[in-house]
This record gives sequence, C-alpha cells and structure tokens, in this order.
Amino acid sequence: MAPPPLDFISSALYHHQHHLLLLLLNHHHHIRLRRLTAMASPGRLTAFSPALLGVSRSSRVARLVALLRKPEARVLIAFWLLGLINNVLYVIVLSAAQDLVGSLPKGIVLLADVMPSFAVKLVGPYVMHAVPYRVRIPVFIALASTGMLLVALTPPSRSVAVKMTGVVLASLSSGGGELSFLSLLHYYGENGLVGWGSGTGAAGLVGAGLYELLTAWLGFDVSQALLLSACLPVVMFISFFFILPQEPLLRSLGHRQDYEAVPAREAMDEPAVMTEALLAPSSSAVYAPGSNPKSRSLVANLKRARSLLVPYMIPLFLVYVAEYTINQGVSPTLLFPPEESPFSQLRGFYPFYGFLYQLGVFISRSSTSLLRVHSLYLPSFLQLGNLVLLTLHSLFYFLPSVYVVFFIVFWEGLLGGCVYVNCFAEILERVPAEDREFSLGATAVSDSAGISAAGILSIAVETRLCEYQVAHGRKWCRMIQTPDTR
Repeated sequence: MAPPPLDFISSALYHHQHHLLLLLLNHHHHIRLRRLTAMASPGRLTAFSPALLGVSRSSRVARLVALLRKPEARVLIAFWLLGLINNVLYVIVLSAAQDLVGSLPKGIVLLADVMPSFAVKLVGPYVMHAVPYRVRIPVFIALASTGMLLVALTPPSRSVAVKMTGVVLASLSSGGGELSFLSLLHYYGENGLVGWGSGTGAAGLVGAGLYELLTAWLGFDVSQALLLSACLPVVMFISFFFILPQEPLLRSLGHRQDYEAVPAREAMDEPAVMTEALLAPSSSAVYAPGSNPKSRSLVANLKRARSLLVPYMIPLFLVYVAEYTINQGVSPTLLFPPEESPFSQLRGFYPFYGFLYQLGVFISRSSTSLLRVHSLYLPSFLQLGNLVLLTLHSLFYFLPSVYVVFFIVFWEGLLGGCVYVNCFAEILERVPAEDREFSLGATAVSDSAGISAAGILSIAVETRLCEYQVAHGRKWCRMIQTPDTR
C-alpha cells in the first residue's frame, strides 16, 4: 500500500502557517472580552454580542492589519518564531534518528540531542544572567547552524560519532535558547507565553512533517534535508533583533543587579517602564539598582529552585520521561505488517509516529489562551499510563489496528504539550515578580532532565522489546531498511 496521502501532511503544514494569524485574533479577542468584563459595574456583565468580536471576514482582515502594528502582536509573532526555530532542529534530528544511526538504538541520538541541553539548563540559570541577551542569541545561531552542517555534510563512511558531535552543538544552542527565551517571558508576559507555546508546538509539527515530506515524498536524501535545515536559525536572528520590541531589554541595561515588583498602576505611571501591551498586568516590574544583590547569590537561587520542585518541576519531569521513552524506546517497535498499514515500508512507521505526536503537542501548546489546566500531575500520570499501555502492546501485540496506536500517540502529544505550556503559565501567574525570571529559566531544566532519563532508559527498552518480539516470531524490528545518508 502507498504511504499516507501527501494531502494529509501538506494540509497540516499549510494550516499551521495560518494558525498564528488566528491565534493573534483569538488571543486579542480574549483580552478584549476580559477587559470589557472588568469594566462592568459590580454584579452586572457588560452586554456582549458576536459583533464585538468582528466575526465577519472583512472585519477580521481589518482587525488583523491593525493588530500587526501593535507591540503585543509583535511580541506574539516574535516569540512564535523564536519557539519554532529554537526547537525545530531538535525535532528534525530526532525524526532523522533512524536514518542517522540505522539499527543502533535511537536513544543514542536522543542522548546526544538532549544531554548538552540539559547541562546548559542545569548550570545556566545561575551564571547566564551575566551575559546580555543580545550577545547570547548570535552565539546560539552560530552553534545551531554549525552543528547541522556537520551532521549533513558527514559522509556515510565516517563514524556515527562525528554526526553526534554536530547534534551536540545543535543541542547546546537549543538548551541555551530555551533557557533564555523562557526567562525573557518575565518582561513580555502572557503574550510572549502564548507565542512561545504555540511556536514550540509548531516546531514539532514542522520538524517531523517537513522531514517526512522531504525524504519520503520529494525525493531528498537525508543529507540534503539536513542541509536545508542549517539555514533556519537565520529566522531567529530576524525575530529577536527586528520583530521583538527591544525597549524592555534596553531599559534594563546597567541595572542587572536585581529588580523589585511594583503595583501595576505605579508601573504604568513610570515613564521608563514598558506599556501594558508588552507586560502582563501581573508581571509589572521595574529594575531597582539599589536592591539587595544577595538575592542573586548561589545559595538564594538554590532556595528558589527548591521551592519550584514539587509544584512545577516534578510533573514536567514525569511527563517528559514517559513521552520520550515512548518516542525513542517503544515506538520503533510499534510495527505492523505493511499490508495492514498505510505504509509500503517498515521505516514509514517511526517518522509518522513522530509527526502525530508533534501534531498533538502543537494543538495543546497553542491552547493556553483558551483552556488552562491548573493540576499538572493529572496529565503527567495519564502519560505514564500511555507508556505502560504501548509497552504492553509492543510485548503482546493485542491492539487490533495501527490506527489505534496512531490515536494513542496523538493523545500522548496532547498531554505532553498541555503540561509544558501550563507549567510556565502557572509560574507567570503564581511566582512573585522578583523571582519570576529566574523561576522560568530554572524550571526549564526539568524537561531536559526527563528527556535525558528517557534517553538512557529507551536504549535498554528498545533493545529488550525488539529481542522479545524476535523471540516470539515478530522480526519486523530487525527488517527495517535504512537508506544511505548521501
């Protein structure tokens, strides 16, 4: 049978391009409605009708043009693009894992793709604040492009270790970028979080879908597909330096010792403070040069990090351990006979599972302005349930159809994206302003810690599952043909 229709993947990639525009409108409408409600007299809601939202096509277009001129729209677009590019190379590398290492455990690629990022996130919150954001970004861009070029241009005759060196460089860039951009959310508030969450979700969809499209449909070899991806970090430069409003960062130069929270109304009266369009009301803060510098000492920061452990770090860690053990350790063994699936070759399963997972992540990470989840442990435990279910199927082959597995993998992506974006939304809402920038960056270590643990675990999981399947007459995991990378 032929692979899934090209229209399916193309349609998904097409619609994600328009999602950002709709996100701008829906998020703006959500804020307008919230403000209208706040202005209503006590005990009475402001009269509301669909006309207030401008639901007609011409009204939407006119409103969109006006929105794109506003600072909050630039913040949303900039963070969407930053999230997209910062994460897309990471996803492309994981999608190419089977083609990069062949029959070797895919957890090797996962470890090379995440361990350097984990190290940066572990140490970065305590030292990286000394490096200005405007210096960090070009460094991350150079690391990402160099790493992808090294992976793409390494001939098949060279060791896998050379390719993994390139993956390590890209991972350093991704980890430092995520740490920095999450910390930046302190200055840009809810608009930035909505853009970042949707952009990182879109990165998964674009990375997995684009790699599948280029290699399976358009005839690009693996090297050519990876070479094209090395050009993507240029978009990060444009987004940060030309789209994102720079006033908040420029005003903070020279006052890096600390900052203290001030009431939202007082901050609005301060001429040197950004407008409400950039900073969420709950995030109003101004830098105070005279603040106590001890609050940025290592001991104080370790105390801050400890307070984040139970409410934010543990559920984020759990959900990532579960989903990446599925993605790298279990899903390579979730194979069906080609005649019972939409694929003509066994190698078609793995990248398509990745595409479905990333589609779920994209949808859930884009929904924070419409749906908030405050209990982070519930979706984390549900994700652990997915891991158990799919592992049991890999062993005992009891699910009746590959399409059931497709749905579970999509659901897995929804849960993972939900925990990620709502975790940082909770920090923006609940953590005091003076601790918020550090907390956003420090919590980011949890996802990399979970992925690192999953990478180690998945090496053993994939090997044992494949051995069990072969011993029981299912040899598909040993029959996957990997194309040359050139």
